[in-house]
Amino acid sequence: MTNPTPWRATVLTLFPEMFPGPLGVSLAGRALASGLWQIEARDIRASATDRHRSVDDTPAGGGPGMVLRADVLAAAIDAADIGPERPRLLMSPRGRPLTQAHVVELAQGPGPLIVCGRFEGIDQRVIDARGLEEVSIGDYVLSGGELAAMALIDACVRLLPGVMGKEASGAEESFSDGLLEYPQYTRPQLFEGVPIPEILTSGDHAKVAAWRRAQSEALTAARRPDLWAQIPPKAPNRPGRQKTPKNKTDG
Repeated sequence: MTNPTPWRATVLTLFPEMFPGPLGVSLAGRALASGLWQIEARDIRASATDRHRSVDDTPAGGGPGMVLRADVLAAAIDAADIGPERPRLLMSPRGRPLTQAHVVELAQGPGPLIVCGRFEGIDQRVIDARGLEEVSIGDYVLSGGELAAMALIDACVRLLPGVMGKEASGAEESFSDGLLEYPQYTRPQLFEGVPIPEILTSGDHAKVAAWRRAQSEALTAARRPDLWAQIPPKAPNRPGRQKTPKNKTDG
């Protein structure tokens, strides 16, 4: 079921000129040009009230850096006037890890408002008062939330109806069923002495599907034991599950 209006991303940032950036090319860019989705980058600084257009101040209690002011950001959020049905997100390294399931949920909605932080962070009071959901794209720190917002938007846009060439493309990817994606191959048949696995050229679709599933399970067990542990076993001899050490941790 498609939305009556295009999916829309509203981004609050100190650098609106960064958008659409990479989102203006390839799949996302073509979809943007054809009206399948929309993006609005709003300058937080436009909501500042002093002549210097100040948006930050020193941290209460002391410490390095600066903190984005609650009053300025709250005014910017209110000015966006997005309505209660759209989620309000804050890109933050301390937030809820972004997962494919969350991306699917966001893509099926009307589109989020995304706040891009800068400096040492933003005043906690505006996070609480405006109901911002903190979202992280990984355990590392960026200069600001803009690149993280682009990653989130791109992940959502590619799932919108009409964006990808084949709908099946989105159904057979890493994380779509909780597993990492199986290895892919294409021509030439022989590359530096290594052939394409024979089963992939056998024409037996059932065997190909089984091979791909086994490869996905083995890769997930080896590289992402955290994901593998969340998948209930289907059979006692399920590949890789019994061999995963209980004390193994992410690298």
